[in-house]
Amino acid sequence: MFITGYTPYGADGVIIRVETDIRRGIPGIDITGLAEGAVREARERVRAAFRNSGLEFPLDRVLINLAPAGLRKDGAALDLPIAVSVMAAAGLVPGLEIFPEQLMALGELELSGRVRPVRGALAAAAAGLREGIRFFIVPKENDEEAAILLGGREDSAKAGPEYAGMNFAAANFAAVSSLEETVHALVLLTARGAFPPPFKGGERGDGTSGASPEFAGFAGSAGFAEVRGQERYKRALEIAAAGGHNLLAFGPPGSGKTMLARMLPSIMAPLTAEEAVEVTRLHSLAGFPARMKDKPDGGELPSLITRAPFRSPHHSASAEGILGGGKTIRPGEITLAHLGVLFLDEAPEFRANVLQALREPLEDRVITIARAEGPVKLPADFQLVLAANACPCGKLGSRSPETRKFTEGENDDGQDGPWNGGDCLCGSEEIYRYWRKFGGALLDRIELRAAVPPPDFGASAAKRESSRVVAARVEKAVAVQRRRFAGSPCRRNARMRSGQIDRFCVLGEAADRAFHKAAERLALSGRGCHGVLKTARTIADLEGEETISADHILEAVSFRRQGDDPYDILS
Repeated sequence: MFITGYTPYGADGVIIRVETDIRRGIPGIDITGLAEGAVREARERVRAAFRNSGLEFPLDRVLINLAPAGLRKDGAALDLPIAVSVMAAAGLVPGLEIFPEQLMALGELELSGRVRPVRGALAAAAAGLREGIRFFIVPKENDEEAAILLGGREDSAKAGPEYAGMNFAAANFAAVSSLEETVHALVLLTARGAFPPPFKGGERGDGTSGASPEFAGFAGSAGFAEVRGQERYKRALEIAAAGGHNLLAFGPPGSGKTMLARMLPSIMAPLTAEEAVEVTRLHSLAGFPARMKDKPDGGELPSLITRAPFRSPHHSASAEGILGGGKTIRPGEITLAHLGVLFLDEAPEFRANVLQALREPLEDRVITIARAEGPVKLPADFQLVLAANACPCGKLGSRSPETRKFTEGENDDGQDGPWNGGDCLCGSEEIYRYWRKFGGALLDRIELRAAVPPPDFGASAAKRESSRVVAARVEKAVAVQRRRFAGSPCRRNARMRSGQIDRFCVLGEAADRAFHKAAERLALSGRGCHGVLKTARTIADLEGEETISADHILEAVSFRRQGDDPYDILS
């Protein structure tokens, strides 16, 4: 007799077949199948949970096998399937043997018999549906998460093409809080052929989707209008949000780099239904809580993440934390930023190997982690936003143009060497050493670079646009791109391949002259040329134009020409 379980591994996880054999012998439990720490300890948890729930544990030799046996298994999510498998093998729930290939269970057991929540409930439901499993038992705390795919939706197209053709209405689940409730649900299953109707989650009472916790603080906020000046930086953020482009913002401390970057979610377009399920599944694998109680009015938000994720790790993060991995492979920050933004504040303070490791995922939109058992691929279709000071002390470019001094051949201290921006305490070599942590290869993948000078406190408030106004333009541009790339793996302009660039970035005569002149003067690489064309395509989409004009090319070039040299902040 076997019951299906699930263990998180990589981006999809693995279906585990929990088999139980009971034979005469000295009472005890043996678990085979490369069970690690928490899984081995399940022997005592399951036995105590049986006793404290009023159930009789078999007084025989119990052998439990976890297949596939060659894969290491860790975590406590297999507690409940082990318990259900023992029940079935011992005949505690008559008739359960007719459901082995159609039943999946998830949950950690306490000694009292209470069922605790686990990570990856949504991913488990997705994997189970692909295997044709119809009945699911999940912890009560994971009910809203499971309801995203198992809440009785008949329109499987809402969940994306990988679930197309699946009969969602035929799959149902039971959310249990204890081992006793599990037995009750199984008795109903064997008697009625289905679980009782569960709570249907995934939507609020008003029928609208909820926001991710990263976006909650910006709902209804003026956002961009609260920041005085920095119109060029705001424009760069708008283009980045519309086309999914990478962005570097550099300038002195206090100029608004971080504040405006953290407002980027307020102007980004909502995820489609398919994208929302994809993002939520990845966050579920990472162990995010099933319920998020940070809605402004105190109510609960559904588990489905409908806004693009915004991840901002600290600069002390390890390569494993950013890229993913570990003993049991788990998603890193670049995977949690899938279809959203990875924001690295104080970017040069990150380890150089971490920054350089981002190059391949930015190009491939996936990261492959090699392990002895075989390579594991994790999705990483994110846009990178970097914020940096121009120098280690942060004062390069901090003085106003009226007070800057320039003496040919001398710096402000009267010492030989280039002018370093007045108040800057760093030498030229120190500044370039600091900037070299980016590396030319990484910078070449960043289409938008914005020098952010000290704020202009005299800027007129009348000209400042709110995030709502900017977001409306962005959503229209994103809608154009979704129609343009319908049926293609490409989602946004920044993801276009060479053939698509030739097709969708056709230039007129004036635009073509401007592009070739800029490419020659700036000595752009092939990737740099493509970056300019993609950015120009996004600018044209924001303006509702079908044709890329010379003005679009020139604006794209203006954002591409800076950032290779930290002294660009002075120009």
